[in-house]
Amino acid sequence: MVLKDCFYRFSLLYKFINRIFPIVDVELKKYTSLAERIPDPVLSRQALESIKKKKFHCQGGSVYALYPGVSQKDMVHFIVSYQTISDYLDNLCDRAGVMEEEAFRQLHLAMIDALLPGESYNDYYKYYPYRNDGGYLTLLVSECKKFVSTLPSYTIIREKILFLARLYSDLQVYKHLAPEIRECRMAGWFSNYLDYFPEISGWEFSAAAGSTLGIFMLVAAAADPELDNLEAWKIFQSYFPWICGLHILLDYYIDLDEDKDGGDLNFVSYYTNEIKCLERLKLFYQNSLEESAKLRYPVFHSTVVDGLMAMYLSDPKAYTGGRKLVTAELLNWCGYYARLMHGVCSQLRKTNRL
Repeated sequence: MVLKDCFYRFSLLYKFINRIFPIVDVELKKYTSLAERIPDPVLSRQALESIKKKKFHCQGGSVYALYPGVSQKDMVHFIVSYQTISDYLDNLCDRAGVMEEEAFRQLHLAMIDALLPGESYNDYYKYYPYRNDGGYLTLLVSECKKFVSTLPSYTIIREKILFLARLYSDLQVYKHLAPEIRECRMAGWFSNYLDYFPEISGWEFSAAAGSTLGIFMLVAAAADPELDNLEAWKIFQSYFPWICGLHILLDYYIDLDEDKDGGDLNFVSYYTNEIKCLERLKLFYQNSLEESAKLRYPVFHSTVVDGLMAMYLSDPKAYTGGRKLVTAELLNWCGYYARLMHGVCSQLRKTNRL
């Protein structure tokens, strides 16, 4: 069994790099071309920058195109389309000088609409000062709608993915408000949920809310016509808060210095010291592995968890700002496969493939 699992992990990694990455590149090239033709220069610039600087979000998320039974090309198309919406809206909220809550909430209706089959679209730029995107955002939403409408088990996952999308949207709205009010507004928001998640803090809940991985996994699972409610709930509870939380805590961990310099909210900064940070990252990693073992195709999920550690801890930023010792300790504490993938990710970064 160990040898079989080892072969599966190596096969998954090989396919991810050599089969999935090229498909992601094709998809992003198409959206780059569309972004270049956006009439409004502000929107065009933010769309292009979100693709260029956040490509690895689409690359990482596209691992779910390798979930058993999924059409790889179609799943990559959905993931890249949905993640591009997420990254584009993040830039519109963060980099265009706008801080109006109403505008942010209206924009993020796109994240909800994209998961609903049918021809319902909102006026996403209704309260935003820049509006003429030439149909770019609506097209992205439409591409996602087309895919979810084909899922044979969509009804099983519908409420779960909409719940995650609403949490994500709420988070994006509150975290991009003016610095003097955002913490208070966020605390008021996450306090409504903490009774259901007693093992984590409000800032860790917020981190979990910021991940799209739970949505991608549930959508991949819904490609199976035999998916039942029990398995869907197991997936939901494994990914939220643990795997989703690990994902975004690692993302914020490597961005600590950058966010501090830019005055941006960073959930990892709320840990009292580096020892506490290390302790909590270890907990999220361990619980993610334990939850993975409960799911169908457990080796797939544990490979994803180890891949998260490898991808983020191979970033040069993981070794700056006094984080070198914490990063080294995390890698030493992880299993063999996480360290192996860390080496692969490091090589991919050297060749600019990640």
